Amino acid sequence: MSKQSELIKEISGVNPLKCMKCGKCTASCPAYSEMDIKPHQFVSYVINDDIESLLASKSVQMCLSCFACVERCPRNVQPGRLVDAARQMVVRQRGEEMFSPEDIPCLAEADEDVPQQLLVSAFRKYRR
Repeated sequence: MSKQSELIKEISGVNPLKCMKCGKCTASCPAYSEMDIKPHQFVSYVINDDIESLLASKSVQMCLSCFACVERCPRNVQPGRLVDAARQMVVRQRGEEMFSPEDIPCLAEADEDVPQQLLVSAFRKYRR
Protein backbone atom coordinates (compact mmCIF):
# COMPACT_ATOMS: atom_id res chain seq x y z
CA MET A 1 0.00 0.00 0.00
CA SER A 2 1.14 3.50 -0.80
CA LYS A 3 1.84 6.12 1.81
CA GLN A 4 -1.25 8.09 0.72
CA SER A 5 -3.46 5.02 1.05
CA GLU A 6 -2.15 4.39 4.52
CA LEU A 7 -2.72 8.05 5.43
CA ILE A 8 -6.36 7.93 4.28
CA LYS A 9 -6.91 4.76 6.32
CA GLU A 10 -5.22 6.32 9.33
CA ILE A 11 -7.21 9.57 9.16
CA SER A 12 -10.53 7.80 8.60
CA GLY A 13 -9.99 4.85 10.93
CA VAL A 14 -11.66 2.66 8.30
CA ASN A 15 -10.78 -0.77 6.91
CA PRO A 16 -11.85 -0.62 3.23
CA LEU A 17 -11.12 -4.33 2.76
CA LYS A 18 -14.38 -5.14 4.59
CA CYS A 19 -16.42 -3.70 1.68
CA MET A 20 -18.51 -6.26 -0.21
CA LYS A 21 -19.57 -3.82 -2.97
CA CYS A 22 -23.29 -4.06 -2.16
CA GLY A 23 -23.89 -0.43 -3.22
CA LYS A 24 -26.11 0.49 -0.27
CA CYS A 25 -23.87 3.45 0.48
CA THR A 26 -24.29 4.85 -3.02
CA ALA A 27 -28.02 4.15 -3.00
CA SER A 28 -28.46 6.21 0.15
CA CYS A 29 -26.24 9.11 -0.95
CA PRO A 30 -28.25 12.29 -1.69
CA ALA A 31 -25.39 13.68 -3.82
CA TYR A 32 -24.49 10.56 -5.82
CA SER A 33 -25.73 12.02 -9.12
CA GLU A 34 -23.22 14.87 -8.78
CA MET A 35 -20.27 12.61 -7.95
CA ASP A 36 -17.84 11.28 -10.52
CA ILE A 37 -16.66 8.58 -8.10
CA LYS A 38 -19.55 7.07 -6.13
CA PRO A 39 -19.14 6.12 -2.44
CA HIS A 40 -18.78 2.37 -3.11
CA GLN A 41 -16.25 3.12 -5.87
CA PHE A 42 -14.34 5.42 -3.53
CA VAL A 43 -13.61 2.41 -1.33
CA SER A 44 -12.27 0.49 -4.34
CA TYR A 45 -9.96 3.35 -5.28
CA VAL A 46 -8.46 3.28 -1.78
CA ILE A 47 -8.00 -0.50 -1.96
CA ASN A 48 -6.34 -0.18 -5.39
CA ASP A 49 -4.03 2.66 -4.28
CA ASP A 50 -5.45 5.11 -6.85
CA ILE A 51 -5.39 8.01 -4.41
CA GLU A 52 -4.38 10.67 -6.95
CA SER A 53 -7.64 10.07 -8.85
CA LEU A 54 -9.60 10.43 -5.62
CA LEU A 55 -7.91 13.68 -4.67
CA ALA A 56 -8.58 15.09 -8.16
CA SER A 57 -12.21 13.95 -8.25
CA LYS A 58 -15.15 16.28 -7.76
CA SER A 59 -16.64 13.74 -5.35
CA VAL A 60 -14.37 15.02 -2.59
CA GLN A 61 -16.11 18.40 -2.76
CA MET A 62 -19.60 17.16 -3.69
CA CYS A 63 -19.96 14.92 -0.63
CA LEU A 64 -22.39 16.53 1.81
CA SER A 65 -20.80 14.84 4.83
CA CYS A 66 -24.27 13.71 5.87
CA PHE A 67 -22.91 10.19 6.54
CA ALA A 68 -26.02 8.46 5.16
CA CYS A 69 -23.55 6.01 3.60
CA VAL A 70 -22.07 5.32 7.02
CA GLU A 71 -25.50 4.50 8.44
CA ARG A 72 -26.43 2.18 5.57
CA CYS A 73 -23.22 0.16 5.35
CA PRO A 74 -23.86 -3.40 6.60
CA ARG A 75 -20.13 -4.06 7.09
CA ASN A 76 -19.30 -0.78 8.87
CA VAL A 77 -16.89 0.31 6.12
CA GLN A 78 -17.97 3.96 6.45
CA PRO A 79 -17.18 5.31 2.97
CA GLY A 80 -18.11 8.83 4.07
CA ARG A 81 -15.18 8.80 6.46
CA LEU A 82 -12.87 7.84 3.57
CA VAL A 83 -14.23 10.76 1.52
CA ASP A 84 -13.73 13.07 4.49
CA ALA A 85 -10.14 11.84 4.92
CA ALA A 86 -9.44 12.49 1.23
CA ARG A 87 -10.96 15.95 1.62
CA GLN A 88 -8.62 16.63 4.53
CA MET A 89 -5.67 15.63 2.37
CA VAL A 90 -6.78 18.03 -0.38
CA VAL A 91 -7.26 20.85 2.12
CA ARG A 92 -3.80 20.24 3.54
CA GLN A 93 -2.28 20.29 0.04
CA ARG A 94 -4.01 23.57 -0.86
CA GLY A 95 -3.18 25.22 2.42
CA GLU A 96 -4.29 28.85 2.59
CA GLU A 97 -6.39 28.71 -0.59
CA MET A 98 -9.41 27.24 1.23
CA PHE A 99 -12.02 29.03 3.31
CA SER A 100 -11.28 29.62 6.93
CA PRO A 101 -13.93 28.80 9.56
CA GLU A 102 -14.30 32.55 10.11
CA ASP A 103 -15.49 32.99 6.49
CA ILE A 104 -18.43 30.61 6.87
CA PRO A 105 -20.68 32.87 9.02
CA CYS A 106 -20.12 35.71 6.52
CA LEU A 107 -21.26 33.47 3.69
CA ALA A 108 -24.34 32.41 5.66
CA GLU A 109 -25.33 35.99 6.44
CA ALA A 110 -25.46 36.75 2.72
CA ASP A 111 -28.60 34.64 2.31
CA GLU A 112 -31.26 34.05 4.95
CA ASP A 113 -32.42 30.89 3.20
CA VAL A 114 -29.16 28.98 3.61
CA PRO A 115 -30.06 25.49 4.88
CA GLN A 116 -28.55 24.45 8.20
CA GLN A 117 -27.12 21.28 6.63
CA LEU A 118 -25.03 23.44 4.31
CA LEU A 119 -23.56 25.33 7.27
CA VAL A 120 -22.76 22.13 9.15
CA SER A 121 -21.24 20.59 6.04
CA ALA A 122 -19.11 23.68 5.40
CA PHE A 123 -17.92 23.66 8.99
CA ARG A 124 -16.92 19.99 8.74
CA LYS A 125 -15.10 20.55 5.45
CA TYR A 126 -13.12 23.64 6.35
CA ARG A 127 -12.45 23.43 10.09
CA ARG A 128 -9.37 21.23 9.80
